[in-house]
Amino acid sequence: MTADPRPRAARHCHNVLNPFHSTHYFSPDLGKELAAVGVTDRSAAYFAARSAALGAVGAGTVTAAFYNFKHDLVARHVPAVWRTASPETVLAARLRAVDATLRRLLGEDVLASPEMAEAAELALRATQACTRHARPLYAAHADLPVPEAPHLAYWHAATLLREHRGDGHLAALLAAELDPVEALVSHVATGKGMAPKWLLATRGWSRDEFDRAAERLRARGLLTADEELTLTEEGAGLRAAIEERTDVLDRAPYDHLGDAGVARLTELATGFIGTAFGNGAFPADLIGKAA
Repeated sequence: MTADPRPRAARHCHNVLNPFHSTHYFSPDLGKELAAVGVTDRSAAYFAARSAALGAVGAGTVTAAFYNFKHDLVARHVPAVWRTASPETVLAARLRAVDATLRRLLGEDVLASPEMAEAAELALRATQACTRHARPLYAAHADLPVPEAPHLAYWHAATLLREHRGDGHLAALLAAELDPVEALVSHVATGKGMAPKWLLATRGWSRDEFDRAAERLRARGLLTADEELTLTEEGAGLRAAIEERTDVLDRAPYDHLGDAGVARLTELATGFIGTAFGNGAFPADLIGKAA
């Protein structure tokens, strides 16, 4: 018997949708738009932009929903940020930032193209099979209106699909008994995660906390004994199992879209994100093991 190729195809589709959503986090447009409504701190801007769909929630809710940020960092900015700008104000500013970012990265012709409209239709169709239970970030974003412009509708759908998978991924991390820092360290060790310098600059953990998490993973036999962040066979198996469990929890939207729809959405999404990468959407040193 051959393995079912659908989970791999769905994950591939996710892997080109997810960064499309994330372009605004690395864009000067987000900082500009949020500064215009009074939110000038970069961490506060990120927490506000990503959690605003939940409403004026407290730090505990954001820490729980985001999983791998240190609570002390979250509590430094939430709920205080809502006294500066309401969730509704932040959501409007975020959408303006997304619009400006995509216009700069993709250009007007791509945004107005039939391919963008087709991608929006396909991605929104996939979201019809997403589920709200135990998925707080997805559920909150699913309550937001779909923007009219095709490129914003596509971004909105990519956001829904990203958060739907992300909420399921957190369940898989919990089942694997990886705490927030261990999850970050083990992801770095796969070679596919955000580089430590970026994690330490944005997640609130100290270098000592990062290193102690690595030692806990070594004690579990998940990292090799040397100082390099290298997964053992058992560690690689655990990370693979986490992704496979996440695939299972996230299969509904892609099953609903069907094989042909997933393939076409992946093709379109690959083109869009390739153009965005080529136009500097992300820092060159964002991914890797370099400290």
